[in-house]
Amino acid sequence: MKIHRFYSSNIHLDQECRIHDTKLLHQWNKVLRFRAGQQVVLFDGIKHDRLYEITDISLKEARLHHITDYKRSVPQQDIYLFWSLLKKDKNEWVLQKGTELGVRHFIPLIADRSEKTGFNHERAEKIIVEAAEQCGRSDIPSIREPLPVDKAVEQYKDTVALYICEQDAQDKVLENGSRGIFIGPEGGWSDTEKEFFRQSTMNRLNIHDFTLRAETAAITAVVRLLQ
Repeated sequence: MKIHRFYSSNIHLDQECRIHDTKLLHQWNKVLRFRAGQQVVLFDGIKHDRLYEITDISLKEARLHHITDYKRSVPQQDIYLFWSLLKKDKNEWVLQKGTELGVRHFIPLIADRSEKTGFNHERAEKIIVEAAEQCGRSDIPSIREPLPVDKAVEQYKDTVALYICEQDAQDKVLENGSRGIFIGPEGGWSDTEKEFFRQSTMNRLNIHDFTLRAETAAITAVVRLLQ
């Protein structure tokens, strides 16, 4: 039987745990129909990844007993994904797959040609947490509010090796250190942005010989940085 994993930032993962989170209890009782004797994994995103047995459960409280600790599984590389906000549910797809692949920091961008500028930060955090729970990841990536492209470059250029996707580019990925990739909107970067990147002496990275959709480019770029 599959053992479900749950992120528990507000629960002390002690030897004995009592759960009072109404949303979590509703999911356990009404959706997953947990019963006493079943096991769950709780992780806090920082230190613990622990297996528990449910000793008692109701709509108001669940009591858990600690069985064992699991070895935490976290990304070995420090990857930043800077992507221009996309239409419809494509942002959620980027967040989900990026989390599964090991992105540690998500930075949404507002580019000159972005067709979408609104961003539901709470929804984005929910997508990231669910992806981490499902893929077995023991940490939760960070995500910040959207930034204009130039401000993103200025804020991160001194601490992260930044790359811009460009066909026919010859630059190679640095072997060590923090790395970030900039993905443009569906309509591509504007001439102003291209000139800004040139003046900023950003690294160029060719991720594919064909022109990719923005969401495909984002995931392909992450894989390229991880190689």
